[in-house]
Amino acid sequence: MQNHYNLAHRADDALIDSLAADGIAYVPFFPLGGFTPLQSTALSGVASRLGVTPMQVALAWLLRRAPNVLLIPGTSRVEHLRENLAVAEIDLPADAMKALEQI
Repeated sequence: MQNHYNLAHRADDALIDSLAADGIAYVPFFPLGGFTPLQSTALSGVASRLGVTPMQVALAWLLRRAPNVLLIPGTSRVEHLRENLAVAEIDLPADAMKALEQI
């Protein structure tokens, strides 16, 4: 399953949970699009606290959101590819997840 989904566009929350229960993968389309992360004080605050970029936090949130979420963030720059790969190592603490859920 693939739909538009990210921190700001979360209409599929229940669908993701339902698919996860059935072991079906979900690919968020436009995981970094449709919102400006730098305009979110919650996202910027978490990123600053963890020493990573807001975009990395947005992707890390998607990975932690549910076990069936698979990311395919596109990029045309090697630097961004490295940043995108590094999100798998970002540990978002519970308070950060709670703050991000409010976006």
